[in-house]
Amino acid sequence: MSIDAKAVARLADERIDWRFKGLPDALHGKTVTEAVASRPNLFSDGFIPPLVVLDHDAMEHNLATMRHWCESRGLALAPHGKTHMAPQLFQRHLDAGAWGLTCANASQLRVYRAFGVQRIMFGNELIDPAALRWLAAELSADPEFEFYCWADSVRGVQLMTEALRDAPLPVNVLVEVGIEGARAGARTVDDAEAVADAIVASPALRLAGVAGWEGGLAGNASEESLAIVDGFLDRVREVAIRLRSRISGQAIVTVGGSAFFDRVADALTAPWPAGMDVLPIIRSGAYLTHDDGLYRRNSPLGEHARIDGEPGFRSALRAWAQVTSTPQEGLALLTFGKRDAPFDIDLPVPQLRRRDGVTTELAGAKLTALNDQHAFLDTSAVDVQVGDWIAFGLSHPCTTFDKWQLLPEVGPDGETVVGLIRTHF
Repeated sequence: MSIDAKAVARLADERIDWRFKGLPDALHGKTVTEAVASRPNLFSDGFIPPLVVLDHDAMEHNLATMRHWCESRGLALAPHGKTHMAPQLFQRHLDAGAWGLTCANASQLRVYRAFGVQRIMFGNELIDPAALRWLAAELSADPEFEFYCWADSVRGVQLMTEALRDAPLPVNVLVEVGIEGARAGARTVDDAEAVADAIVASPALRLAGVAGWEGGLAGNASEESLAIVDGFLDRVREVAIRLRSRISGQAIVTVGGSAFFDRVADALTAPWPAGMDVLPIIRSGAYLTHDDGLYRRNSPLGEHARIDGEPGFRSALRAWAQVTSTPQEGLALLTFGKRDAPFDIDLPVPQLRRRDGVTTELAGAKLTALNDQHAFLDTSAVDVQVGDWIAFGLSHPCTTFDKWQLLPEVGPDGETVVGLIRTHF
């Protein structure tokens, strides 16, 4: 599916200035294109820590790996672009064969449309009247725009119907399935059927399939957790089969975060009843950068791989910070904190030390706490001095990108900047 490549390319015309933290003042006034063409070095050309950087080769590896695996399983992929909200990365997903892109709220939807994304899965129930009126106008203005959203209540269907009466064609809606105690979604099969009946009866909507999200059901990849995920996927299949006669055309069945997409693939590609035409879609987004925490532990292509025959994902996220104080033995304070790095699931993991132009592995150090702008590093087992640069692996990319407007993308040496990625949060 397409994106407005010219709109994405225009991001490279933006001029660098004080708005973008960490970038050298020598680049101020230059366009992104001019800055990247100079191939600046993170350590010798004036970059100021803290910095979060992206590994170009790791992202390309992850894109190619996911594409090959999805194609081998007969799955379509609609990556959740809310992970990074970066149109340059939207385009890389689509260039790598993605069916479309997923977003989570109306503000994200507007960003997608500003860059001409033509096929969007709205992974939520869109009920705000102003947002729905805007959507109707977008659909009227662009006949090629293909939009899907979810519903889990009859009341939500009513609100969508009232606001979308002026849409040129019925809007595609999927019934969202949930389970007790989890996130959104119809809690019983009967509830799901009631929502489906309301969609079918609506003059403004079209029943397109069934959706769900399993990512929040389990915090790890233990056998017990995987059984919970499998039970939920059985529920999704049950609802899809129950609704098959009401779904207009090919049935979209979509589930899938970035931790259990192997189980989703097994469920969505298992045989369906004769005559039931299903398009199985997964929506993994964090696979692009992977990480050194949550997804390293739980991804089916992480450190405990559950998929055979594919190379593992590689982490493409790294934070660099500088030691500014060693006020007591065994403690170093660094120049980054909660405003710079994710901390909602795991603390960053120290990996490398750079001193006097030489980068070496750093084993034995541990981050113990983050303040808003400071990190506390236990150095009782390592040699760390004021002025050292320390590199950290990060956990959970979804709470990394929102802290940075312009992220350096580095080449194979980990130092040379080969791109600058603009986010829109």
